[in-house]
Amino acid sequence: MDLSVLMEGFNIKGRLVTLVPFGNGNINDTFLAVYRNTFTETQVVLQRVNRAVFPRPEVIMANMHKITLHCHAKLENDAKRGLDDRVWQMPRIIKTKEGGDFIRDEKGEVWRVITRILSAHAFDTAQSPEHALECGCALGHFHYLLSDMPPNSIEDPLPGFHVTSGYLRQYDRTLKSKRAQSLLSASVEAKRLAKYIDERRDLALCLERAERAGELKRRMFHGDPKVNNIMIDDFTGKGTAMIDLDTVSPGLVQIDVGDAVRSICNPAGEEETNLGKVAFDENLFLAFMKGYMREAGAFMTEADREYLYDTVRLLPFELGLRFFQDYLAGDRYFKTRQPGQNLNRARVQFRLCESIEAREGSIREMLKRL
Repeated sequence: MDLSVLMEGFNIKGRLVTLVPFGNGNINDTFLAVYRNTFTETQVVLQRVNRAVFPRPEVIMANMHKITLHCHAKLENDAKRGLDDRVWQMPRIIKTKEGGDFIRDEKGEVWRVITRILSAHAFDTAQSPEHALECGCALGHFHYLLSDMPPNSIEDPLPGFHVTSGYLRQYDRTLKSKRAQSLLSASVEAKRLAKYIDERRDLALCLERAERAGELKRRMFHGDPKVNNIMIDDFTGKGTAMIDLDTVSPGLVQIDVGDAVRSICNPAGEEETNLGKVAFDENLFLAFMKGYMREAGAFMTEADREYLYDTVRLLPFELGLRFFQDYLAGDRYFKTRQPGQNLNRARVQFRLCESIEAREGSIREMLKRL
């Protein structure tokens, strides 16, 4: 397909001078398009919404339309009132020449164009406590922007996403398979991880029980707040935007906090093979939480704060459970480059969970002081 012809359907001024693959995401096909005229240059991002991940891409686009409309209005109002110490940004959907939010090609694929956040970059790992603090600010401000948007105003793009009890049920079904039993019989380490999961089954339900009891209420969460979805201003070093909005869902903001902390506070990363290097970095955690609470503290309830430790502990357990289930099922979901990679990924997440448990007292004390 000629993507330059596709781009002619979007309302962008200037002449298209380049259209090249862009970024390192592994879900949507992504391209950078640069337009120029005599006086200005415009950079936008073209994406094909992956129907294998999002079977109803029109839902993703309807959600993005509502989310960005709500947030842009709030950003403009806060800027007029001089409430912020920086210029916060958020991608904007570029309209088609027909006034729509996307174009379907002859195969039915959905293509969209969004603005690029300029003069800012994301990193794959936390660079320093200062960087972690700015990541916390960016996520906290994103939650603040959505805190007054009714959760039922958008459709859940991925039902079951970050519902730990659902992943546990899937794991239990997988355990009954011949393949899983064979892998467990052949590996002492696999048996150890299965025992680890059994010992923490109650942990999988902690947030769901709190929500059912009315202690925690649904708002909107990002769904994928890893460090490389947080844009940092090249000139000021401040957090400026959260990107990749496809997974924004109605749910608990604590899930985002736990997931961000999971990715930021383990400098060894998900692929480390030496478990001795996997540890929870308290300095990065404290910096991140200071930034987060500065922006989100105003709407957080006492119960929201009370469950922060539980979610910080839960998210690495949840991801480890998912990696281990996929290993037992034959590596069907997470991409692997060598045999046993998902088993090792599970080992890393469970070791991180153990490291968090060993620091429970100091982590809870830090959270009390924020």
